[in-house]
Amino acid sequence: MAAAAVDSAMEVVPALVEEAAPEAAGLNCLVNLPGEVLEYILCSGSLTAADIGRVSSTCRRLRELCQGSGKVWKEQFRVRWPSLMKHYSPTDYVNWLEEYKVRQKAGLEARKIVASFSKRFFSEHVPCNGFSDIENLEGPEIFFEDELVCILNMEGRKALTWKYYAKKILYYLRQQKILNNLKAFLQQPDDYESYLEGAVYIDQYCNPLSDISLKDIQAQIDSIVELVCKTLRGINSRHPSLAFKAGESSMIMEIELQSQVLDAMNHVLYDQLKFKGNRMDYYNALNLYMHQVLIRRTGIPISMSLLYLTIARQLGVPLEPVNFPSHFLLRWCQGAEGTTLDIFDYIYIDAFGKGKQLTVKECEYLIGQHVTAALYGVVNVKKVLQRMVGNLLSLGKREGIDQSYQLLRDSLDLYLAMYPDQVQLLLLQARLYFHLGIWPEKVLDILQHIQTLDPGQHGAVGYLVQHTLEHIERKKEEVGVEVKLRSHEKHRDVCYSIGLIMKHKRYGYNCVIYGWDPTCMMGHEWIRNMNVHSLPHGHHQPFYNVLVEDGSCRYAAQENLEYNVEPQEISHPDVGRYFSEFTGTHYIPNAELEIRYPEDLESVYETVQNIYSAKKESVE
Repeated sequence: MAAAAVDSAMEVVPALVEEAAPEAAGLNCLVNLPGEVLEYILCSGSLTAADIGRVSSTCRRLRELCQGSGKVWKEQFRVRWPSLMKHYSPTDYVNWLEEYKVRQKAGLEARKIVASFSKRFFSEHVPCNGFSDIENLEGPEIFFEDELVCILNMEGRKALTWKYYAKKILYYLRQQKILNNLKAFLQQPDDYESYLEGAVYIDQYCNPLSDISLKDIQAQIDSIVELVCKTLRGINSRHPSLAFKAGESSMIMEIELQSQVLDAMNHVLYDQLKFKGNRMDYYNALNLYMHQVLIRRTGIPISMSLLYLTIARQLGVPLEPVNFPSHFLLRWCQGAEGTTLDIFDYIYIDAFGKGKQLTVKECEYLIGQHVTAALYGVVNVKKVLQRMVGNLLSLGKREGIDQSYQLLRDSLDLYLAMYPDQVQLLLLQARLYFHLGIWPEKVLDILQHIQTLDPGQHGAVGYLVQHTLEHIERKKEEVGVEVKLRSHEKHRDVCYSIGLIMKHKRYGYNCVIYGWDPTCMMGHEWIRNMNVHSLPHGHHQPFYNVLVEDGSCRYAAQENLEYNVEPQEISHPDVGRYFSEFTGTHYIPNAELEIRYPEDLESVYETVQNIYSAKKESVE
């Protein structure tokens, strides 16, 4: 009977919505239904927000059912933006209609700003003050971020430019928020020992587009703790650690009981779950990100030690971190409480080496050198994070193919957040921004700060100041947009067009063209270093700016390129800066690139028709 009533009402609602008149034939049928059935219909998902607005204006009963704080608007909000529901508590009073309006407005503002970025910043890196419009937006930041995520998750190969700038904005917003949280975290007193929390902030900052939270990582660790408890129960069913409640723990003093916990941990981590030190791919940044350590079940000494330490402490074993040179360790006290202890009163644990327990002599054998007693001491959270970020900094300096140096930039930000007056790192940051040609105003600010901290750096500072000011002046002198017409006589030798997928004849890489010159426009030194004169046509031939599938940008001679007969997407981070869509055979330039090469798109269509249509016919 109820089902029949629902079916009947579902047929009435559309008519009611269309006519929105109290005299409609189906109105009495609808409003006379039981309240829960009527609410079920309105929450069924078949009605849009506009429909609900019209339905609520038909009579008092429907208006009451569609009140802002009720289930109907809550369901509308949930269906439209499901990822936002985690930010609301079931006990909170929420006017869902008002929330819907605010979120809708934030989405429109977000799209307006994203759409403006390509026109404003196509010719340069987004400047430091380029995000000021976003920072001054009214309304909850999570609504704005959610809209950016929606843009990034748009299906298909379209809206590439929107996705490119949405990603940049979201990256910036989240990093600023994480950095502020990290700075607040670092203000905690020295006895605040949440090593995992600090490590998660580093993870989040370097991976701001990933969904990483302390809560989720802690939940994964809790599941490991449960497995350890299961094993521990088989060793000692009355072990005090088994009585600890979730989220609560205290330290166990008896060495034998602590040893039982560590035995159970080693069995679960290394035998059962197969965690291991990553000796094969040691210099990989993923080894330092806690969420990746848990996913891949591998890491380097410091990340493996933090995982081991966190589990041990939850089960009552008071392990401590040791900033041992070349190989981070943990120490486990064997001496009696209240007595004077030295380095020989501890056992040292190598979490990288499957939890192996080491003496002082074995520690020195591990790294192949004798060290002073001070290096066996315990370190606080800030020192642990300093070492983690220092490792990332070293990896960032080793980057070869990533021409954006994103890891180096991120690790510098983190290190300087902890130690803002490190002159050499400030100088490295200024040089990096100068090398990348970005944020000249920020470079000048950094250099001024360096000069204040250490006047002895005036030589290096003066050089960078001079060249940065010259860069700023050159930018001011730039006039208009250079438009290149294929029909112009001086461009008659240009064979290829922007958006075409090409293959390098010599090196075999796949790429997409995003610019061209009628002859090589690089300086004599570049031409000599790249041995351009050895080419049959030398530098007197068209050269093309290409985005390569390995993430690099290159400048290739026309005679070295050929059509890729099996075109595929080019997974380069800057594709969206220049192109709006990938069609399956070529890329379509966005509005800004098309202004610069207005005749290329027609040429691309002709090429695609001739090359790929002919291939398809021959196959058939």
